[in-house]
Amino acid sequence: MFNLSGSEIVVIVLLALIVLGPEKLPEAIRRFGRVYGELKRMSTGFQTEFKNAFDEPMRELRETAQLTKDAVMNPVKEIRDTVKDAGKSPEVSDATSAEPSSGQSEPDGTDTGRAT
Repeated sequence: MFNLSGSEIVVIVLLALIVLGPEKLPEAIRRFGRVYGELKRMSTGFQTEFKNAFDEPMRELRETAQLTKDAVMNPVKEIRDTVKDAGKSPEVSDATSAEPSSGQSEPDGTDTGRAT
């Protein structure tokens, strides 16, 4: 939390010994320990509350993003599959593209007018 190295802690303890004296130092260290523990618990509680408060909105945001992604990607996938399938389909043969034989009607249902 304070990011102190060992030598810095030793210097602080020596200064506290000089300022407080050997009689008051043990009680001061105990008091500091209690205060530090309380601060740590408060910090942990705050972090937990913060995380709990944002879990639900973040989950909903992720779900919305996934639904949006699916809504965009599904039509793209369908188009891609259609184009892919169209590339694999056999070419129209010349026999089907030739003029219809006499007596047959055109694809739109009109008669060709030829006699049989």
